[in-house]
Amino acid sequence: MRLYDVLGVGFGPANVALAIALEEGMPGTAALFLEAQRDPVWQRGMLLDGSNIQNHPCRDLVSLRNPRSRYTFINYLFEEGRLLEHLNLPVEFPLRKEYAQYISWTTGHMAYMAEFGAPVRDIRLTRHQHTMIYTVRTAGSACRHGRSLVLAPGRTPYVPAPFDTVSSPRVVHLTQYLNCLETLATALTSVAVIGGSQSAVELMLDLAKRFPRARITTYVRSFGLRLKDTSPFSEEGFFPDFTTYYHRASRASKHELDTYLRLTNYSSADDDVLKELYLLLYEERLEGRQRLSVRGNRQVYSVRTTDSGVDLGIAELHTGARERDTVDLVVLATGFRDLGPGPHQEPYPPLLAGIVDRFRFDADGYLVVGDDYRLAAHDDGTPPLFLNGLCESSHGIGDSGSFSLLSVRAAVIRDSLRACLPGPTNHVQPRGAATAVTTTGLSARHDPV
Repeated sequence: MRLYDVLGVGFGPANVALAIALEEGMPGTAALFLEAQRDPVWQRGMLLDGSNIQNHPCRDLVSLRNPRSRYTFINYLFEEGRLLEHLNLPVEFPLRKEYAQYISWTTGHMAYMAEFGAPVRDIRLTRHQHTMIYTVRTAGSACRHGRSLVLAPGRTPYVPAPFDTVSSPRVVHLTQYLNCLETLATALTSVAVIGGSQSAVELMLDLAKRFPRARITTYVRSFGLRLKDTSPFSEEGFFPDFTTYYHRASRASKHELDTYLRLTNYSSADDDVLKELYLLLYEERLEGRQRLSVRGNRQVYSVRTTDSGVDLGIAELHTGARERDTVDLVVLATGFRDLGPGPHQEPYPPLLAGIVDRFRFDADGYLVVGDDYRLAAHDDGTPPLFLNGLCESSHGIGDSGSFSLLSVRAAVIRDSLRACLPGPTNHVQPRGAATAVTTTGLSARHDPV
């Protein structure tokens, strides 16, 4: 049996950053990361023309932890021969397409620690030589075993009522947007976008360009589309010191902090896209046509799908008026679920269903997560389990899925692994080899990205 020191679930940016941290700070660690996709592409469904990452490029996979690393975004540009051209771009943030290429580049370098096309079906605790270990079963019933587990499957898309009971290719979450357009393979005449986020505005602008004759409507619960809070004072919520402060706060204080910081990341959009959309709406009115519209104070209360479209029942929240709209496609720009007991949350990552009773919940119904992102177990015999990128409810806005503290979090998890793993195996994994070294001294070859 091959037993790994670190077994990871998911090989998106969070666990790629951890893999780099292990290579640079814990050489010889036997690590394997299981990734469902055969050729993972970051935000595959939202690589829209002209869209950017809304994040400083140096908040990448490694720079805040080790700015001298080979795997910085700046060094990626240098090695690709685009550094000077990139620095000459008249934009504040990198294009999302370019950052996706950077992540693919780093993923390729770390591929020797990963197994691709291996969706995880089940996680269990089993006994091995008088100690408990994690046994992870993938599709096809293959099993992988680890002395510790780092879970980074990405957050679950939030699909609100009444859409949560609908199964139709004409109602999709934003993560499937581009894939959906390829599947439909037809010109759309009408689209509804649900939500008031940055993604909702980007989707509306993209749809307007792709389908110049289509009627496109955004429905949002608030009065209108709101400007993101980009004050440098608010942005300090993405500092490591704030993460520590937030983690130590009471649940009531956490809720108060969340309310203040919400507009730095949720239900709001950047100035540039809001201005672009507003100008487009105004220009249409000048021309005597109005194919684009933003309908505020609206909530969808019913949805019915057919082979040719989607019928929506819509309520005006303050007058009580009822409206109907029939569209070819509905795109849900409704974000993702966080961990917790609330109606928009999920109590724990679904993959932990088989072992979640081994871990503690607090009096408010939240998983107890240490400052090192390790779940608190009921007994000392439970091996270490870390959540990488799922801990906004315990660590604050810096864990919201952005790159802001991703490299710092990787260092915290790595250092905790170093402290809690008794006697690493010291099997050094050769740089660049597409292998995963195990405690038996054997190696398993995996497909590169």
